[in-house]
Amino acid sequence: MSDVLEIHQFPCLSDNYGVLIHDPKTNATASIDAPDADAVNTALVEKGWSLTHILTTHHHADHTGGNLALKEAHGCTIIGPKPEQGKIPGIDTAVGQGDTVNFGGHTARIFETPGHTAGHISYLFEGAGVAFVGDTLFALGCGRLFEGTAQQMWSSLQKIMQWPSDTVIYAGHEYTLSNAAFALTVDPDNAALKTRADEISVLRAADKPTLPTTLALELATNPFLRASDPDLRATLGMSDAADWEVFAEVRRRKDSA
Repeated sequence: MSDVLEIHQFPCLSDNYGVLIHDPKTNATASIDAPDADAVNTALVEKGWSLTHILTTHHHADHTGGNLALKEAHGCTIIGPKPEQGKIPGIDTAVGQGDTVNFGGHTARIFETPGHTAGHISYLFEGAGVAFVGDTLFALGCGRLFEGTAQQMWSSLQKIMQWPSDTVIYAGHEYTLSNAAFALTVDPDNAALKTRADEISVLRAADKPTLPTTLALELATNPFLRASDPDLRATLGMSDAADWEVFAEVRRRKDSA
């Protein structure tokens, strides 16, 4: 990692994570989404930072509910997905696939990652080796397909899978304990997954976060990224299916678990 980007993650609402990022050179500070204005403000005071931006991943209320109160209090610039700009409260700048966002001395590449919502985006700060994926990818999971199709979500996940494997990934929710239990049902012989599931149980028993994660860890253990794995395909009885069909079956099973 060549660029210094200070990151502060904190729990909010029932199972969301709020995240603040801070560029110490310029004092720019962004909230990744805005689940709850009070929680974001408390975190800002704790860190001694002043909010300059909100980087929105998608329109759901548990990611945008604090937008207007924070904008009124701080005069921050709200950036969000172009396909959903009519649904993002207080949005100033709309961005899409291939765009970049300048934040302090840093640059984020925008990836459109639809599936959970029709216009979901993710932010990749390559220089800092970190990404913010909202509800597209979770530790050992992925977002429910509320507005998109399985093929769309698989295409979105494939974009993320092409990032550098050491990319540190921040996601929107603490779902990892239940995700691990499900993952073991479709990938039961994965030794790395078994080890990780044990580690997750220890962390959650101590009320510690399981995020951030890394892309390398997700590629090795997250069944939603492992549609091409022969063992997982065999467990599902889908050895000859297309990768997106395998993904769709994993998603279907998780939805009914």
